[in-house]
Amino acid sequence: MAQVAIHGAAGRMGQSIASVLSDHLEASLVAAMDREGSELIGRDMGELTVGASSGVCITSDVEEFLKNVEVVIDFSIASASAKLLPLCAGQHIPMVIGTTGLDPETRAGLERAAERVPIVFAPNYSQGVNALYFLAARATELLGPGFDAEIVEIHHRNKVDAPSGTAVHLGEIVARAKGLDPGGAVSHGRSGQVGSRPTEEIGVMALRGGDVVGEHTLYLVGEGERLELTHRATDRSIFARGAVRAAQWVVGRPAGLYDMADVMGIPR
Repeated sequence: MAQVAIHGAAGRMGQSIASVLSDHLEASLVAAMDREGSELIGRDMGELTVGASSGVCITSDVEEFLKNVEVVIDFSIASASAKLLPLCAGQHIPMVIGTTGLDPETRAGLERAAERVPIVFAPNYSQGVNALYFLAARATELLGPGFDAEIVEIHHRNKVDAPSGTAVHLGEIVARAKGLDPGGAVSHGRSGQVGSRPTEEIGVMALRGGDVVGEHTLYLVGEGERLELTHRATDRSIFARGAVRAAQWVVGRPAGLYDMADVMGIPR
């Protein structure tokens, strides 16, 4: 059974991961950490998430946190991840990283750490979304240049960025499958007299409203027919379940930088 530690335990994702681990048959929570000064330091993770004591309390002491763990799942902030990476590498502890917004310096630190320990780093830990990435690339290749690609995503009204990181990554995948430069092919929305749609354009549209967890659709539109590939998230725990799957998978792997395609065995 994988002995899992959660870094960023007080956050929404940290608590969701703890909830998934509470009744998991092949992985268990053994440590939890959050920033010094958090009002949840000292609280029991089980009481916070499922209403029953787990015996694992949130700490801000990194030495205590890293004792007797097999793998760390990190959903914190970039500056905290940057500090944790060399510590885990030094103690040969594998990592699963879901922290977003890594600057170039932190990304370089991630790559250095991956020379010493196995690390899974992915923009999205939903297993369904990662299947969508694979299917999108294959469908785009199969249908060829005669099919225009458009991406529409919708999220809850409180999401602050647009388009979503998942939509951006999906656009990059489709662009590469078409043999295009993602930087020049992707168009984020349209307005005014834009003229005819360029053949080598991939449109990405963002909708916001209500409490939508997340939905992404790739439209491949040809003459007389249209293929739609959609992923709908109805529960945020999908990301936690994917991260736990990655944690189980990464234990015992050779040092290196992996992603969810590796975890799921998706062909390149």
